[in-house]
Amino acid sequence: LDLRRCLRLRPGAEGRLRVCLPGVGVQRSWDTPVLRALRGRIAGKAGGGSAARAGLEQLDALREFAGIAAEATGPDSLATLAFLYMCLAISAKYGDVPSVDILVWSELPTGAGLGSSAAYAVCLAAALLMVCGAISCPLQEGDSTARWTEEELTLINSWAFQGERVIHGNPSGVDNAVGTWGGALRYQAGKITPLKRVPTLRILLTNTKVPRSTKVLVAGVKEKILKFPAIMNPVLDSIDAISQECQSVLEEMPANPSPEYYPVLEEFFDINQHHLNVLGVGHPSLDRLCQVTASHGLHSKLTGAGGGGCAITLLPPDTSPLAVEAAKQDLCACGFECWETKIGAPGVTLHSLSSLNTQVLHMLSQS
Repeated sequence: LDLRRCLRLRPGAEGRLRVCLPGVGVQRSWDTPVLRALRGRIAGKAGGGSAARAGLEQLDALREFAGIAAEATGPDSLATLAFLYMCLAISAKYGDVPSVDILVWSELPTGAGLGSSAAYAVCLAAALLMVCGAISCPLQEGDSTARWTEEELTLINSWAFQGERVIHGNPSGVDNAVGTWGGALRYQAGKITPLKRVPTLRILLTNTKVPRSTKVLVAGVKEKILKFPAIMNPVLDSIDAISQECQSVLEEMPANPSPEYYPVLEEFFDINQHHLNVLGVGHPSLDRLCQVTASHGLHSKLTGAGGGGCAITLLPPDTSPLAVEAAKQDLCACGFECWETKIGAPGVTLHSLSSLNTQVLHMLSQS
């Protein structure tokens, strides 16, 4: 998604580490000698180039240090916990605890199933690895943006995954991988493969604001498969076939940007959405969303876990701006929240101030 999470890194007062996360109401600072002492207890013993996974004892020590209750699972608590773990574990492996000010701001909504925590972990990993000297500063004088080498991106991704583990326990690794490399990825049976070339697709992203539990939804799907295997397994096979066909279309589009691909993608959206309803991860709010966009000639499907949450609506190049605006107004009238954005955006990137738009500069100057 071309909705960014931005991290501003700048030198801080000597002997102080400060983090500000206005989106979740976190503003904390610590003396670096105190963090250095704590680091000895939680640093872990990973060797070579691998990122160290946080153990329960380490997380308990961090919770106690930060004054976070054992049962606290709010985004402010988990973001603070992930920050402390990544900072101490990375600095233990590659350098000293840095005296820096870190501010993180996001265009991505938190808790909507859009990978905002993974984007946070990727930004943190890149910033901390760079300040500790584990990866280079690729921005040369005169550059507006720069990206790291493949080897450095792999290291960023491995540490971002550990940050995601602190926040989510047992994530798949998909969100941090797509946040690191950008573009699109194929995920199958635990294997993540970046797609070589993908087009940039305009979409409308809509949050129904209906809360859902991924764990409950996944359990419900498993139960249906066990109960009706002869019915449900062909549905899963069909969803897999849609994914395969969709990948083929997406990989053909950059070399031949013909408008004829879009009706095919729209049909895939429709068929996939029906299949997901059959699996039991639909919701009346998502049905309403699909009806609203269909009334404007647009095609939508749920994204993420389902059961509410978010949906994406494809906006082909010939879509009338009036139709998009009318659809957005009708969706907002349902109590939903909309963003016009793109799929296929770049991954983690180092920016000069001159490359940032006015809104981002304003947000990053707030603290």
